[in-house]
Amino acid sequence: MANGEAKGETVLVTGASGFIGSTLVRALLHRGYSVRAGVLNPGHFSNDKAETDHLHALAGAGEGRLSIFRCDVLDGAALLDAARGCAGVFHLASPCTIDPVKDPQALPAVEGTLNVLRAAKEAGGVRRVVVTSSISAIVPSPGWPAGEVRDERCWTDIDHCEKNGVWYAVSKTLAEKAAWKFAEEKGLDVVVVNPGAVLGPIIPPTINASMTVFRRLLQGCTEEYTDYFMGPVHVEDVALAHILVFENPSASGRHICVESISHWSDFAAKVAELYPSYKVPRFPKDTQPGLVRAAIGSKKLIALGLQVTPVEKIIRDAVESLESRGPITS
Repeated sequence: MANGEAKGETVLVTGASGFIGSTLVRALLHRGYSVRAGVLNPGHFSNDKAETDHLHALAGAGEGRLSIFRCDVLDGAALLDAARGCAGVFHLASPCTIDPVKDPQALPAVEGTLNVLRAAKEAGGVRRVVVTSSISAIVPSPGWPAGEVRDERCWTDIDHCEKNGVWYAVSKTLAEKAAWKFAEEKGLDVVVVNPGAVLGPIIPPTINASMTVFRRLLQGCTEEYTDYFMGPVHVEDVALAHILVFENPSASGRHICVESISHWSDFAAKVAELYPSYKVPRFPKDTQPGLVRAAIGSKKLIALGLQVTPVEKIIRDAVESLESRGPITS
């Protein structure tokens, strides 16, 4: 779909105020879409303005094509109101954390995802829903054949995660599986993007989980994120990946979205090489046991036209964005 063809189409983005969400909103506006930015609190109160101020700042590029909608993913009526009249829905609203979660029920990803899909189906005009999943629905997967590069056929081992308290991966895996089941049973066109560690320029006032992990690395944190890492990816690549799978009728299934399939140790070594002034720790060679490296991690997305940002630029853009907010090591 060419830039001009997108004009006039209205799409809904849930979780629009987040790191990926706000970058996607900006990309959709530049591409000519009318965008309904779904947020939890539209900013009727002063303490909620931080959720929408940065979105309103993007509106200039949209020439009046940006509108803010209340989209609590646990409120079906609000979701239906936002989805009516939309040609597409991008579902990004989901809690993301890299810290231990004691109560998996605190991550309502499954119910929220199903509510969004129900609203899209009931709205009538939605031709495709793009669901943002995660590589956390792909790893950890200790049962994957040894020596084989992980691809979209690979699923996170829920039993392994439950035994080891990796609840975020359980949440993302169950939510994605629920989306596929709903799509099959209800005849809804769903495609999925599975991003890795998303890094780059931050539009919102708050710092997301992946960028928090990156900042900790620059500060000397020695955590290896054994169950959470499969490779970095630029936030603008993730946004474009969402648009590509929406616009290409041939796109189907899951889409791993990483610059490369790599270990945390590989990434940390590259950061240390580019930024020797930061005290980035050295790690053992294989921080992700059994994860086979691959220089190209997003074959399906590249086939759709994605030009993957090199890891050097991912790191530089991420560091510059963090540094613009003040000293990293303080």
